[in-house]
Amino acid sequence: MDLLLILTYTALCVAIFKIFKIPLNKWTVPTAVLGGIVLVGGLVFLMNYNHPHSRTAVRAFVSTPIVPNVKGIVVEIPVKPNVLVKKGDVLLRIDPVPFQAIVDQKRAILNLAKAQIKQMNEMVEQAQSAVDKAQSERDRTFQSYERFTQASAGGAVSETSLENRRQFYISAEAVLAERKANLARQKLELESQKTDVLVQLQAELDRAQFDLDSTVVKAPSDGYVTHLRVRPGMMAASLPLRPTMNFISTDKDDHFIIASFRQNATLRLKSDYDAEVLFPSIPGKVFKAKVVQTMPALGEGEMQAGGTMLRSMDMVATHRGLMPVKIRLEDDISEYHLPDGVFAEVAVYSDKMHHVAIMRKILLRMKSWQNYIYLDH
Repeated sequence: MDLLLILTYTALCVAIFKIFKIPLNKWTVPTAVLGGIVLVGGLVFLMNYNHPHSRTAVRAFVSTPIVPNVKGIVVEIPVKPNVLVKKGDVLLRIDPVPFQAIVDQKRAILNLAKAQIKQMNEMVEQAQSAVDKAQSERDRTFQSYERFTQASAGGAVSETSLENRRQFYISAEAVLAERKANLARQKLELESQKTDVLVQLQAELDRAQFDLDSTVVKAPSDGYVTHLRVRPGMMAASLPLRPTMNFISTDKDDHFIIASFRQNATLRLKSDYDAEVLFPSIPGKVFKAKVVQTMPALGEGEMQAGGTMLRSMDMVATHRGLMPVKIRLEDDISEYHLPDGVFAEVAVYSDKMHHVAIMRKILLRMKSWQNYIYLDH
């Protein structure tokens, strides 16, 4: 681009000198040269600052490490590497035998607890029936005691008979209280069995069933597995964290461009700015894009809690980090079948000095065509 501007300016100067018959002397020639330096240099500097360019960009993607929830021997791997699968398709299976045994054991214990609850319900019903019978007996003896009391007041019943009736009533009252206490105890045991034991056993069964279901590892979304190295007979474990495979989603939100810019251009990198992307693997093509986000923090300034004090700023002085920017492609490039992770170059067009953006666009297209020319020897 610099050479193009210089040649254009040179041609313009030659034309002016010819048309207006300006003499070539020690004043006109240096003036033309200095004017060209100022003009071309000013345009280039305005372009570089207001419409920054990055040579270090990559088509990034999100990789999901597949870590099973349970530990066991891998018995089957239905998935094929680099072949698209749908969400929910089986990726691998772990030997379910030990987990099935635990589920069967927990289910048997739960069924036994449910049978005990049925028995306890019957015991509560029996206790309630006994309370009802004792209530009737207490009422009968109380009525008999009242009758004898009234008769005793008229002298028709002896004191001994009245005392016997009173003792019968007191005994029936004691039996009723005992049977009520037994009913309350039976209900308390039944409620405890339902709310504590049964809930706990159901939770244990659910956990065992979850572990059994986890022996079948499924795809979390549409995508594909790459670099598949797990084989049947290998041990899969959740701890320590050792993924069995890497899963790459085909969701568009999981694929984007990450470009690194000089920190000088920070004020010209904002969300929703137009951008263009070129890939060395697609010569002669430039694709439209948008700035999605500028990262709010840089790793060079990170400090974590620890026992070591900060000794110097050598790290910052020697590693001046670039500004990472997230870019979203607007054009569809699926027809080119680019692998994830390919390099790219990005130009961002701010809303400042937009009339010099044409220089950056021309320069980017020239660089794209240059990708046809390379030596590989």
